[in-house]
Amino acid sequence: CGRGPGGCGGGRTDVALRRAASLAAARQPRGPRREATVRWSSAAKASAVKINEKASREKILTLESMNPQVKAVEYAVRGPIVLKAGEIEKELRKGIKKPFTEVIKANIGDAHAMGQRPITFLRQVVALCTYPNLLDSPSFPEDAKERARRILQGCGGNSLGSYTASQGINCIREDVASYIERRDGGVPADPDNIYLTTGASDGISAILKILISGGGKSRTGVMIPIPQYPLYSAAISELDAIQVNYYLDEENCWALNVNELRRALNEAKAYCNPKVLCIINPGNPTGQVQNRKCIEDVIHFAWEEKLFLLADEVYQDNVYSEGCQFHSFKKILYEMGPEYYNNVELASFHSTSKGYMGECGYRGGYMEVINLHPEIKGQLVKLLSVRLCPPVSGQAAMDIVVNPPVPGEESYAQFIKEKESVLNNLAKKAKLTEDMFNKIPGVHCNPLQGAMYAFPRIFIPSKAIEEAKAHKMAPDMFYCMKLLEETGICVVPGSGFGQREGTYHFRMTILPPVEKLKILLEKVKDFHIKFLEKYA
Repeated sequence: CGRGPGGCGGGRTDVALRRAASLAAARQPRGPRREATVRWSSAAKASAVKINEKASREKILTLESMNPQVKAVEYAVRGPIVLKAGEIEKELRKGIKKPFTEVIKANIGDAHAMGQRPITFLRQVVALCTYPNLLDSPSFPEDAKERARRILQGCGGNSLGSYTASQGINCIREDVASYIERRDGGVPADPDNIYLTTGASDGISAILKILISGGGKSRTGVMIPIPQYPLYSAAISELDAIQVNYYLDEENCWALNVNELRRALNEAKAYCNPKVLCIINPGNPTGQVQNRKCIEDVIHFAWEEKLFLLADEVYQDNVYSEGCQFHSFKKILYEMGPEYYNNVELASFHSTSKGYMGECGYRGGYMEVINLHPEIKGQLVKLLSVRLCPPVSGQAAMDIVVNPPVPGEESYAQFIKEKESVLNNLAKKAKLTEDMFNKIPGVHCNPLQGAMYAFPRIFIPSKAIEEAKAHKMAPDMFYCMKLLEETGICVVPGSGFGQREGTYHFRMTILPPVEKLKILLEKVKDFHIKFLEKYA
């Protein structure tokens, strides 16, 4: 209904407001118009407040009445510790004295927020797409203009502001397919199997949504690595599915062991129907890079147990350790032969947010889904059409990730210089972080083979564990909160990612500039030694 006379809700308040204003006006002596308006407004407000007090009622939406699945969702990367960091930042701005001058947010992989410079070519193409008048400018290279024109031709009205097909712009999906073929040494890729997404997270959530069904013991079980990226546990909670944990082997550089997969699967069959297996490679938060043999074993296990594979490969460009190499699940699946390649259902994910690009804010991504039942393909497109389309600027950014300058093009030299600079810098910071953590007593950090995080194991004395319990906190949350309050460093407790009982960790990004990272690590070292002295 409307809010005017005769409408419901706000209508009665509006009528009362006008009546109160009229009465107030009648009582006021004639004087300057502005002054009278202020008086009328005050009288009217007072009258409206009385009416609203009488009409107040209980809220429809409360913690008791809200969707219990949403209530169960937890996302540690932006959880209580980050809220506390925000409060501290406000206090610093007000001039409240702290033992530090700034909060260093090492909790999230947000490259540009940590000072990483954007890739020039990517920004040039997106700028040209956003403001096509720049296509006439001599300031932009011709290879950037060619890509921008091609993207705009795929948009309605040649405008980035138009909706696109729900699967994404066709020419960009073609570029993604070509990229996958180059990456995987000629393994064929079909643009019709490519879905552009709002970051990788959107694709992962959509696939899980369409996979989950059943009730009771037939409810879908989703196998996820522990430690895991909290998107998975959050999506599983929201969809009221069953989380099935399999543990990575910390003593063996966070390796994935098929015997552990089998244990988790067999135990889960007693209370759910496990049919999805999630893999994160390179790992987040653990940074391990899976070797070819491991991937083959996982694929064979999924084929044998009839599991739908989800391969989260957003860190595929972030491999640092010598002897490590990124292998896509799709490539290995193809090379294992037609019995596997024609049968194992696989969804793979990539994003603009990580790698050397770090373009988190554009929310660009894609997923490739192979061996999907034709009828389910239609259902997936239907599901994606509900959100209309992914951000079109994000689609354009994704296109540059998969269709960068090539040798012989005008922008190639600058592009490759910027790309290699970012990746070499990350490799240097990965080694620096590992080495410095392993010099701290009571801290152990596995090699950071890939991705952009350290996940060190920390020793927490029993006295500190007892104090944490008294504060109703997990011990590593207690530790991380103390670290934040005493140093201004914001990291995420390992309990937010999952860990074996009796072990404690935290996740910290390696993205800060080298000099700031050194200072950060020294501060962590000093804090940890004092923490042990206090609670040992």
